[in-house]
Amino acid sequence: MKYRLLIVVLACAALSACSAMLPRGSSDTPGTFATFESAQAAAERIVPLKTRFSELKDLGFDPEGGANVTLIPYPDIVARLAPYPGLPLSALDPGVRKCVEAQAACRGYLFHFERQDRRRTGGFWLDVLNIRRTTDVTGWSFQALVVVSDSTVLFRNYAGQAQIARVERQSNPLGPFQESAGAVLMR
Repeated sequence: MKYRLLIVVLACAALSACSAMLPRGSSDTPGTFATFESAQAAAERIVPLKTRFSELKDLGFDPEGGANVTLIPYPDIVARLAPYPGLPLSALDPGVRKCVEAQAACRGYLFHFERQDRRRTGGFWLDVLNIRRTTDVTGWSFQALVVVSDSTVLFRNYAGQAQIARVERQSNPLGPFQESAGAVLMR
């Protein structure tokens, strides 16, 4: 009788207290910034019409050898920064105006940095058996647009999420058989 009670107690403990055994993960885009705030501070040190193209790497934005940078061609820059053709040049930001005047000599760089941590929570057996999975996602993401012509930064802007906090839920009533049942129904 004592052994049965011990087995029941151990089984209940195993079923309820194993969330530490659930998978965890993270994703980073390579970059020089550990936080949203450090990326923002670096972007604010880029001064339009003063900062040189060669200084960008020292500020943490490497347009030539850095990862997660997208080269933006002139037509796309104009579409982003001067979206209304009827808008007079005098109404544009001075750096954007110089970009429009420089035409094809103007180019943009879109930098993207982020960090996301993923932590599964909930019941161990429900997760392992693929019945119910809950994942907490936290982190940050940052994007900076830098427009350059004649080796000088003409314009810079940044955006992003200082704090990412979301919960992803997945429910599969058939548990481990959910995918195979779906494959049979698709045929």
